[in-house]
Amino acid sequence: MGTKTDISTNSENGDGIDFSSNSNITTCKNCEQEHEKGFEFCPHCGQKTNEDLTVGVLFYNTISNYFSFDARFFKSFIPLMFKPGILAKGFISGKRLLYLHPAQMYLFISVVFFFLFSFFTRDYVKEINKGTKEGFNVEKVADSIINNPMDSISAAKVTESLKKTQVLTGMNETEIKALDSIISAGSVQKDMSELTFGYDGKKVDSLIAAGAPIESQLSAMGMKDDAGFMMRRVYTQLLKLQTNKEGGAIFQAFIDSIPIALFVLLPIFAMILKVFFWRRGRFTHHLVFSFYYYSFLFTVLCIILISNLIWEVPGWIGWLVMSSTFFYLFLAIKNFYRQGYFLSFFKTCVVTFVYMIFVIPIAISITLAGAFLIY
Repeated sequence: MGTKTDISTNSENGDGIDFSSNSNITTCKNCEQEHEKGFEFCPHCGQKTNEDLTVGVLFYNTISNYFSFDARFFKSFIPLMFKPGILAKGFISGKRLLYLHPAQMYLFISVVFFFLFSFFTRDYVKEINKGTKEGFNVEKVADSIINNPMDSISAAKVTESLKKTQVLTGMNETEIKALDSIISAGSVQKDMSELTFGYDGKKVDSLIAAGAPIESQLSAMGMKDDAGFMMRRVYTQLLKLQTNKEGGAIFQAFIDSIPIALFVLLPIFAMILKVFFWRRGRFTHHLVFSFYYYSFLFTVLCIILISNLIWEVPGWIGWLVMSSTFFYLFLAIKNFYRQGYFLSFFKTCVVTFVYMIFVIPIAISITLAGAFLIY
């Protein structure tokens, strides 16, 4: 009998060549899992199977991954602006994929706002730096006045400038009036010791110019030898301000810390809502409402900033627009918590009063103090 040809059932012959490969099978470039051809997206990881990396695809993926800037954003934007409370109500009811996630919407709109706001902060920083330098040069201005008395018009301009920079210079009304009387009378006998920042600025400047040890400079500013960590930090930052004479750095640090402060204020706002609407859902429900309301506030601010970039919006229009956010909150609370007009309006007033009078001033004070300590 002839020799029977042995047909191997293995997928490979002796040379290691695979004959069982299926031409209908492909490998995902992302997760490297095999799947049948014809799928638009990989069934394992979801990546699009055939997508050329163009500039549009690159930036769309970046925006959609970090901000979920897709069709859900546009579906959420109209209800957010023109149907107060309805967006949060729909999300709570289970429409989680139809609308953009509240935290994602807040993140995206807040980033846009602070990007637009950065165009204005640069001018503010320059103005504050200018005002700070003028404040630290008050003694030099006073010396110049003693030697060269001014006319009444020039004197009035100097006094007005000092009043505008009063917060930065630390001068009180008595000190400004004293300087005004000197300017107006042109007197050289007036005691200039009333002008003070709490320490001898000239002496500190001379120590800085001479390269004296930091401890000597701090001591000249009034810091005691046994000062604690926090007090030493305050004097160190004050010395930095005296050296650089740029208060704009403090303002910039304050602006940079606002996003963090707002992220802390948001759950506090939700907690206040929880107190006044105790039986109207879990804390997370109030948090969803707060995220969407903050998103609305940032959107309004973005509109104002964009308008000011095109043409200068009158101040009264800006205040009118911002005041309208209160009535938006009133309607949002009524629609979301399903209570009557009178009760909703009353609770809106109380919530706004508590938040604006107590929470925000404390937050601003803490943020400003923190900005001073870290700038």
